[in-house]
Amino acid sequence: MNSPASTTPVRPWYRKEDYIAIIIAFGLIAIIGFWSYVLRPDNMEELTANHTMTKEQIKRLDKSSESYAESKEKLNKQLTEIESKIAVMPLKTSLVKPSDWDNDPRDAFVRKSKSKDAPPKSSGMIGSLIVTGIVLLIVFSMGVFVMGDSTFRFAFAFVAVFAMALIAYTLAGQSVIKNYNLEYVLWALLLGLLISNTVGLPKWLSYAARTELYIKTGLVLLGAEVLFNKLLALGLPGILISWVVTPIVLIGTYLFGQYILKIPSKSLNMVISADMSVCGVSAAVATAAACKAKKEELSLAIGLSLIFTVIMIVVQPYIVLWSGMGEVIGGAWIGGTIDSTGAVAAAGTLVGGTAKDVAATVKMIQNILIGAVAFGVSLYWVSFVERNSDGERPKISEVWTRFPRFTLGFIGISLLLSAIQYQGLEGRMFVSSIVDGATKQLREWMFCLAFVSIGLESNFREYRHMLASGKPVVLYVCGQALNLTLSFLMAWLVFTYLFPETATELLSK
Repeated sequence: MNSPASTTPVRPWYRKEDYIAIIIAFGLIAIIGFWSYVLRPDNMEELTANHTMTKEQIKRLDKSSESYAESKEKLNKQLTEIESKIAVMPLKTSLVKPSDWDNDPRDAFVRKSKSKDAPPKSSGMIGSLIVTGIVLLIVFSMGVFVMGDSTFRFAFAFVAVFAMALIAYTLAGQSVIKNYNLEYVLWALLLGLLISNTVGLPKWLSYAARTELYIKTGLVLLGAEVLFNKLLALGLPGILISWVVTPIVLIGTYLFGQYILKIPSKSLNMVISADMSVCGVSAAVATAAACKAKKEELSLAIGLSLIFTVIMIVVQPYIVLWSGMGEVIGGAWIGGTIDSTGAVAAAGTLVGGTAKDVAATVKMIQNILIGAVAFGVSLYWVSFVERNSDGERPKISEVWTRFPRFTLGFIGISLLLSAIQYQGLEGRMFVSSIVDGATKQLREWMFCLAFVSIGLESNFREYRHMLASGKPVVLYVCGQALNLTLSFLMAWLVFTYLFPETATELLSK
């Protein structure tokens, strides 16, 4: 257990990363939401009516007609145009990340046109990247100021950390690298590790290496993307795959690590088990806070997760295609086992459009468990793990003390935007204005900054004693094998015997 020394002064609640992350995330959503609401078009009723009429026209199309596909595509374009007018996104072109490129890295800073016929536009990309960096600098400088640390030192070092994140994004956008799904998080981590394991982390740079602040804020913003309509999209089949298998794998892997492998550190065992079984980095961070895992234990779990995620992105889609299990079962299998949400979408795309949608939905439903898992681990740790020599347990209030509060922000934003989204077309487009227009892009940058910081704060010497026995790797491999097996069996059972009509409906869309 990594507990602070008794002489360490306790920070007031408003100076702790969890609360600052929640305040920053809610503040961003409030500002972006207000801006989008003010700029919404005056003819909202007319646009809504046209949207409804166009959807009705699509329903009335004759599917047997030769012109069905052409007519449907034309009407879908009309829907997209109407939705783009309703969903006001004032920051869409200002908050960006580098583009994809082939041979010339300079192409990463050229804004690509969405139209296939239009030539690429170079205006605005460099300026927009500077704006993105300034927005993140202002947001986190305010947090650092509230925490009572030097804002000037942070701002000076942040420029370097942001530059490293920019390099990570640029590397990930190269066509060959992108083809192998080597995502930005991997490059961000490697860049940080390269510095920390060669010249070491310079003191001036350490002021901006704030893993917890970046990743907790990003995780709270993730709640804006994990909405409860995702749960309803697959309904009970999705819940069975995500909420039944996951706890079994988590508990089974942890017990295997404790009683079979006999891993010395229970917190390392728990963080690896949660990372592998729930949803990767997000669950690892929440669980590490709940069981007070050491920073190097969290870094090791994340490192293992990234390595195996890259392997699974490449291997799993080909297993799905080779075995003929189909897009629905295959998509659910991918969504329930690959850790990263972005990696899930990438792997699903290699199988097909339906597989991508099913995989992403299953993963989003699984992400909802983050708060529940963190609470369960907190309760278990206080009740059973942290007993003294006389068998006495810490006070039950300790559960709340160590419970990762940022998960409450994650749940709160998810509930808030889910409620707004249920208010019809305007509600859905308003949420899209917030998420697609700004918070998703900011959240991804925050994750990238966090992984750079994790690399900067990590040193391979710290992992040597944990990896010497090979037990963490064996734990991850065995746990993932159990996860792959149970997730496939549940997906097969659900979509073949329990809800075959759901699979048929998904394939017909």
